[in-house]
Amino acid sequence: MGRVDQKVALITGAGRGQGRAHAVRLAEEGASIIAFDICAPVASVSYDMASSDDLDETCALVRAAGGQVYAAQVDVRDFDVLQRELAAGIEALGGLDIVVANAGIASYAAGHEISEAAWQEMIDINLTGTWHTIKAAVPHLVAAGRGGSIVLTSSAAGLQGTPNLAHYVAAKHGVTGLMRTFANELAPHWIRVNSVHPTQVDTPMIMNDEIFRMFRPDLPEPGRDDIVGVSTATNALPVPWVEASDVAHAVLFLASDEARYITGVALPVDAGILAKV
Repeated sequence: MGRVDQKVALITGAGRGQGRAHAVRLAEEGASIIAFDICAPVASVSYDMASSDDLDETCALVRAAGGQVYAAQVDVRDFDVLQRELAAGIEALGGLDIVVANAGIASYAAGHEISEAAWQEMIDINLTGTWHTIKAAVPHLVAAGRGGSIVLTSSAAGLQGTPNLAHYVAAKHGVTGLMRTFANELAPHWIRVNSVHPTQVDTPMIMNDEIFRMFRPDLPEPGRDDIVGVSTATNALPVPWVEASDVAHAVLFLASDEARYITGVALPVDAGILAKV
């Protein structure tokens, strides 16, 4: 019997990266998956976003892991579509028990150089989109009367002030605040709310030319191998980054009954970046 057997989990940003890892890991442990992703470009983001083909691949991996899946192209900024597709997913799969609000973007600039448009897109997707996800899911969780688990993807940057990421830091600190407030509001319903706070994760959000240049401005065309040393120096453990699967293991724990009395917790999966002095 799996650790989340016969439960249904909503995961936003499921097309690839951390979201895909969460979907597959939960499916491996018995969950059915409602998988949402924008599957479209975002103007302020320099790297390619997940595509509809990526979301299809996530669905295939979930099924290969033994899980049922309902998938839709959803922009978490659009509450009406999110609400409608979530209701359809719940009808298709028979309920809702776990919510992983994971959808997010990253872009990089000194705080005073961030454009108005980039600031707004960051807040709208990473913070308001997380709130939309919770707002759409909570009535279903409460009505079912079974309790539940909500896991929010924040960041180490949601607990510290990382340079060149003022808009991202603001949004992820906001996500941490949402977690703490909803943990109090939803506790009477046995709905637990926690957040995970990764260091750099080996996904396209990090592995792209923009961040390579930010980490190594001394090189004309830096690549992945060129940032290993700099990235390693940010963490206490001697690794440059963690894998999406490392975060997925933490999400699974928080979603499972093993964490039945854990709520309001900001859980780092950060290779010690927050502890480093």
